[in-house]
Amino acid sequence: MDTQRGRTNRRRFLLIAGLPLLTAGAGLTYLMWPEPSRRPEVRTDLEPLNRRLGPFLGELTDAHWLGYDIDDAGDGRSIPGPDSRIRVVGVAHLPAGGAAAITGKPDHAFAAGGAPSDLPDALRQYLPAAATWQHSPGFDAYANGQGAAGQASDGIPSGRYLFDPARDLVHFDVLYLFT
Repeated sequence: MDTQRGRTNRRRFLLIAGLPLLTAGAGLTYLMWPEPSRRPEVRTDLEPLNRRLGPFLGELTDAHWLGYDIDDAGDGRSIPGPDSRIRVVGVAHLPAGGAAAITGKPDHAFAAGGAPSDLPDALRQYLPAAATWQHSPGFDAYANGQGAAGQASDGIPSGRYLFDPARDLVHFDVLYLFT
């Protein structure tokens, strides 16, 4: 009877001692396990862009773009803030002559704009190296005002637009604030 009692105590001891060790090991493994990259993927769907940008740019085609929350680290551990800041950045084709029609308006005073800055690596391949970009702060203000006049559910936009009239391209980099 004494040997039976010894086995029970040993099992109970191993269970009591082993359970916290197992739990600690599982927790450490979870914390150290590499998480998959949550980089946004390049999108080509047009409906969201045409809904937001179409009223002042025209019907967009052949778009390559990203849309993501700039405050989300993608690690699942960040605490969501009261506001969301969604960046929509990309390049799209305008209807034939669309870029020239926009840049040709004298009230916007377009000038050479240089290459897009702060472009995500995933989009670099979609911007032609020989593009001649034109920019107008006046057009940016107009476009941001048009977007702000839209639905409140679309957020408050703040963006920059560059046009290449020779290729009918527009590069957009817009930040939408949702409060």
